[in-house]
Amino acid sequence: MPADALDLRPIAAEDEAFLFRVYAETRTEELAAVAWSAEMKQAFLWMQFAAQHRHYQESYPDAAFSVLLRNGVPVGRLYVHRRTDEIRLIDIALLPEHRGAGIGTRVLRSLLSEAEAAGKTVRLHVERFNPGLRWYERLGFVLAEDRGVYLLLEWRPGTRLA
Repeated sequence: MPADALDLRPIAAEDEAFLFRVYAETRTEELAAVAWSAEMKQAFLWMQFAAQHRHYQESYPDAAFSVLLRNGVPVGRLYVHRRTDEIRLIDIALLPEHRGAGIGTRVLRSLLSEAEAAGKTVRLHVERFNPGLRWYERLGFVLAEDRGVYLLLEWRPGTRLA
């Protein structure tokens, strides 16, 4: 069976609702424990999404902010900042119904192959208790710096691609 076609396209203003959905789905478990109404959770998520989006846009103005497409259908987001000496993975997130199908791994392996060819390190921040931490470690990322809540992970050229 042929692999699904995975593509990227730049985010656009009309993607806001989709990007919010991707963001909100990353916070579902965390907010399940909060005794707020659905309306309060929604308002909080919109506020947090807007702040994160603004921060990313201001901190990484020349980054590639992309919608990840699976067979032409939006399934997630990939934000990457290509620097002179490194590739910074700002964010990768998929809608829950598309997780566990190898999509994220294919996308990240492609990014690691790009880094290998360019001789660049890939770095990212991940929250200490994020389940994705084990995924990054399986792909060859190692701890570069402990920053409290966040860990700076890196993958260096020459690391075997898992």
